[in-house]
Amino acid sequence: MNDNHSVDELSFKPRWISPALESAVQDHSVVVLTGARQVGKSTLLQHSKPFVRWRYLTLDDYDVRTQVDQDPQALWAGVDRLVLDEVQKAPGLIPAIKRAVDQRQRKMRFVLSGSANLLLMEKISESLAGRAIYLTLSPMTWGEMQGKPAPDWFRKLFSGDLPAEAALASHSASDDLAQLLLRGFMPPLLELARPEAWARWWEGYIMTYLERDLRQLARIEALADFRRVMSALALRSGQLLNQTEVARDAAVPQPTVHRYINLLEAGHLVERLPAYAVSRTTRLIKTPKAYWMDPALAVHLAGYSDLTGIKGARELGGFFETLVLHHLRVASQGFFPRPRLHYWRTASGSEVDFVLEQGRSLVVAEVKMATTARYTDVEGLRRFLREYPQTKAGLLIYTGREVRRLDEQIVAVPWQMIAAKLP
Repeated sequence: MNDNHSVDELSFKPRWISPALESAVQDHSVVVLTGARQVGKSTLLQHSKPFVRWRYLTLDDYDVRTQVDQDPQALWAGVDRLVLDEVQKAPGLIPAIKRAVDQRQRKMRFVLSGSANLLLMEKISESLAGRAIYLTLSPMTWGEMQGKPAPDWFRKLFSGDLPAEAALASHSASDDLAQLLLRGFMPPLLELARPEAWARWWEGYIMTYLERDLRQLARIEALADFRRVMSALALRSGQLLNQTEVARDAAVPQPTVHRYINLLEAGHLVERLPAYAVSRTTRLIKTPKAYWMDPALAVHLAGYSDLTGIKGARELGGFFETLVLHHLRVASQGFFPRPRLHYWRTASGSEVDFVLEQGRSLVVAEVKMATTARYTDVEGLRRFLREYPQTKAGLLIYTGREVRRLDEQIVAVPWQMIAAKLP
């Protein structure tokens, strides 16, 4: 039984990844759960089923690390279900886990969790090939923050089943978009009520990453250079990744920018979204787009710290697009097979923001920061549907309140519909 319950279970909010995680531990000897610092990995593994009955140990505990050095097998003496948190702090433990899995004919079950993705994945890929699968915990969704389940209509899109026209109930202060973009979706922010507190929390988060987490991943001497690269990328969240421009604006050599982006991606802070490029008849842009894992991290790195500033930001559309991508990613993580995410843009200027590919079925989405959905807003979606007839549905995700049909296979939906199951 796990007795290490440092978080009040009454305050624990279920995460949408839990069903996929529970299924994974039933079928696989080792499950690796990674994610950025503070996304809630430890809380999830201590309070969600079935892990409340597993032994939980963290490598943050000096005594546990000492035991790893002297007798690692004693960590799982008497149990066959074990959660090991912050496992990247004891890479020498991985061979012992491999032996335990093999010696017990793979009846042992381990969940390994950690934030330093680069170190963790290298060790596991070498020693646990064929034994481990990998899941990533993202920041919370708007729905998870309110204790709401994932939207059920979203999965049906891959069968061509579009939601019926309807109007959402009047919004409340809790779903004010500017506040969400400024606050963000990290679990500790739920306890903070004011923009000043959010700004201080994010500044502390950034400094912790620069001064502690980053040094676990690589030797970085010029932290000021790294911070300038982060800020330049934040101003471009949702845009094509032009490393030459980032290098110019940050006054850092382009090879260094490339290395820094790789480190940000390894730490789950930045994601490069690849282009969807299977057409043989259309010239396509294939440069990836860059997104931050939480829109508020991009907002604060870009220099915005209050509601007035974010509402007038010229990058507001990119921040909103980052919010939408976050929710699309988390809402689809329980699908099987899990959809792959892309964007699509042609050399002639046609584009859609997101392409979700599940097997041979496609769903496409365009993001519009507007309260009104118009037929003229979906020309890119219509072009994609003509180019790829296997596409099941097109979405216009916007800031209005109505579900509105715009074409035979295209529907406009409020962004909250991808962020929670609504009444």
